[in-house]
Amino acid sequence: MPQRTVVIGSRTGLHARPASVFVQAASKQPVKVTVAREGQSPVDARSLLSVLALAVKQGDSVVLTAEGDGADAAIDELAALVATDLDARE
Repeated sequence: MPQRTVVIGSRTGLHARPASVFVQAASKQPVKVTVAREGQSPVDARSLLSVLALAVKQGDSVVLTAEGDGADAAIDELAALVATDLDARE
């Protein structure tokens, strides 16, 4: 089961708009993806409320995990997204 630890790049962390962008991208993946703060239980990356409840701030690390065919590609795409400043996107 592929997983990757990623540092949050958005100035507001995974809150409001960045969380919404992340959840939308996770929902488009062909596999189930979970996200967790290090040392905490993972949540469904397709659930906006669950992602917001993580209360992840800029500079915090999260662990992305996926399972099934296409898991590596899903992790690659979502990790790149999380590492960027989604607040700066237009």
